[in-house]
Amino acid sequence: MTEETGTATSKSSPGLKRAIGVPLLFAFIVGDTLGAGIYTLVGTMASDVGGAIWLPLLIALVVALLTAATYAELITKYPHAGGAARYADRAFGIPYVSFLVGFLMMASGITTAAALANAFAGDYLTALIDVPAAPAAVVFIILLTLINLRGVKESLAANLIASVIEVSGLVIVIVVCAIVFTSGNGEPSRLLEFAPDVPPLQGAFAASIVAFFSFLGFEAAANMAEEVRNPSKAYPRALFGAICTAGLVYLLIALGAVIVMAPTELAESTGPLLAVVGASGVAIPPGLFSIIALIAIANGALLFMVMASRVGYGLAEAELLPRAFSRVLPGRRTPWVSIVVVAGLTIVLTLTGNVASLAETTVLLLLLVFLSANVSVLVLKKDKVDHEHFSAPRFMPVLAIIASIALLTQQSAAIWLSAAVYVAIGSLLFLAARAQRKHEDRVNPR
Repeated sequence: MTEETGTATSKSSPGLKRAIGVPLLFAFIVGDTLGAGIYTLVGTMASDVGGAIWLPLLIALVVALLTAATYAELITKYPHAGGAARYADRAFGIPYVSFLVGFLMMASGITTAAALANAFAGDYLTALIDVPAAPAAVVFIILLTLINLRGVKESLAANLIASVIEVSGLVIVIVVCAIVFTSGNGEPSRLLEFAPDVPPLQGAFAASIVAFFSFLGFEAAANMAEEVRNPSKAYPRALFGAICTAGLVYLLIALGAVIVMAPTELAESTGPLLAVVGASGVAIPPGLFSIIALIAIANGALLFMVMASRVGYGLAEAELLPRAFSRVLPGRRTPWVSIVVVAGLTIVLTLTGNVASLAETTVLLLLLVFLSANVSVLVLKKDKVDHEHFSAPRFMPVLAIIASIALLTQQSAAIWLSAAVYVAIGSLLFLAARAQRKHEDRVNPR
């Protein structure tokens, strides 16, 4: 850390417990990646690109793998909570830049959790029980917060169970689609049909924004670094394995869904995978699949809330947020202040936003964070550390930068405005935190 950001409070803090091995880390990333994106946004991709939804998924997979290589190097080189904010601090030594990167990362986690809370309280839940959406979403967030407060091991153990369930739901979709295909039904020719009145490349890149949302989750693992055993070996294995697993599952889902259903029908459905299962004619109870989808959404929301709270903890450790954010529960050693703040902000966004706009905002925020991380890894290539770590070839972060910029050009003005509001709020918080810290230093000189 630079001198200006101060001495990390870890000197007076007990720190976080290293309780995560490769299997739990792999499950964390898979669970955070395989979830609401593919369960709810297949129809949106179909409206942009027609039956060729495999194409934006491939584009998103390549961008994810390129950026994952950057994260694998940075995480194993600097295994500390805080993620991209810590990397920006090492690379540039500018406290405001470090804070802004971390704040955008934290905001993306909160925004994603809010989007998933809205999705949870939507059609999948009302298919089982008719309850008002807003109260259901708030109760949902409170329950996830209690799990997060209990501890990271408990959170990831819940994730492991949920990941098995949500993957089973995707397997069900793949199997029923295979049954339709092998029985001679369905229309494989739709896989090469693009949306009418939309140029193929334009549609593919527009849909890749939504597709990229489906891959988000791997970056959250950077903020678990202080809780992973032997991160230099654990991270590359878990990271690349999880992304490739997600990519394979997504491509099979995309191929099967279009074979079973026309893209126009997928685009009209708010529960596209449930619609695919129903259209297949295979006897799968709709209620059972709705429960699986709800578990997948809940799993993703929990993991993004865990990530956001760890970013807040890391920023406090770097003295870029108030010191209170680094407070941990005795015994449990979970960052309780950060967890409670994340929960409160998630509730506010849930009650004021909608799934589509929150998802697009998340992608924009994280693309900006990824740009910072990819530039940081190039700057830090000259920095040497005294332990073994993964090293990404230089061309990979360069290609990741180009790809991220290309995706950013697809965002609408309204989403850019939302990001500008985040930056403005973050800037005010940064200035307030610095003023508070200067006052504390004057009152209690070190």
